Amino acid sequence: MLNSPFTNSLASLPLMNNGKSRSITAENPHGDKGAGGKEASHLGPSRKGRPCITLKAGETAVLAEMAGPGVLQHFWITVTNSTPAGYFVLRDLVLRIYWDDEEAPSVESPLGDFFCSGFAATHVVNSMPIVVNPTRGFNCYFPMPFRKSVRVTIENQHPGDIEGFFYQFDYTLYDSIPEEAAYFHAQWRRQHITTLAEDYVILDGVQGKGHYVGTYIALTALERYWWGEGEMKFFMDGDQDYPTICGTGMEDYFGGAWGFITKESGGRAVENTYSTPFLGYPFYSNHETDYNDQFLGDCPPMRSFYRWHIMDPIRFESDLKVTIQQIGVCNRGLFERQDDLATVAYWYQTEPHTPYEKLMSAQKRWPR
Repeated sequence: MLNSPFTNSLASLPLMNNGKSRSITAENPHGDKGAGGKEASHLGPSRKGRPCITLKAGETAVLAEMAGPGVLQHFWITVTNSTPAGYFVLRDLVLRIYWDDEEAPSVESPLGDFFCSGFAATHVVNSMPIVVNPTRGFNCYFPMPFRKSVRVTIENQHPGDIEGFFYQFDYTLYDSIPEEAAYFHAQWRRQHITTLAEDYVILDGVQGKGHYVGTYIALTALERYWWGEGEMKFFMDGDQDYPTICGTGMEDYFGGAWGFITKESGGRAVENTYSTPFLGYPFYSNHETDYNDQFLGDCPPMRSFYRWHIMDPIRFESDLKVTIQQIGVCNRGLFERQDDLATVAYWYQTEPHTPYEKLMSAQKRWPR
């Protein structure tokens, strides 16, 4: 137990083990021991000589490569938004992570969506595994074990070069990783207009043993009235027509109730945003701004939600499919809706995994 790589908590903080801490940045791109901060600037040697990189248009940059066994425990990324098309930068950058020399990535998502910022907008997220601090300070604390190696890349599908891309990957090397430790996965999907009376598919095609640990949804409402009656479904281990787990509504799944609504003076109904360790509704907007936060105009209402199954992981033995309905309600009762949904599914599973469907083009990923 003392040598376990998975005892990091406040209670276990005094306990020592045989791990070796390492970190990768633009100044120490290989995480070598005793090699941090070597780059020189006009201030002299080892004085902040290369704190960031420039991503060329069309380039896929390798941010980190590590030889295992080990655990990637935290990484931080930030990127400038000051380009003429800056509003789309966070959807134009694609984050990918590969475990143990695999050819197909286990993590593939636009950068912003992975960090619960699906509309390329700046907002704070205060949760346990994902933290977004002002301004565009993206942090991930999902523990990610690897046995042989890990490779993290970022692809720039933005029209131009991106200067000022900063990152740091903090990991620990161990003698071995427990056999029961699974690999981290995340996949982004989008449907610009959901199909009437058909459940939106968040995740499908998962084969192997594992557990589902999180959902992020970026919802653009394309119809009037309340949008959040759709039920979350988990089909597992051979389920066909009906799932083993089915929720009671979208706002219920994200830990809210009664439409997140309170009444202001004068009777005006207001949806309340919130951000907590395990679930949140951190973002709402019905207008667009440019990279200088200047108002550009009204747009369909945009809402972001996250739910982390940290205390209640959804465990499966052989397969998993996750869907959510698009159902609303008005004064005439329930009705089937069609909205614009983008999602990220987060889960752990054994390898190999089923390769993901081809990621849609950058332009098709842009916020509506």
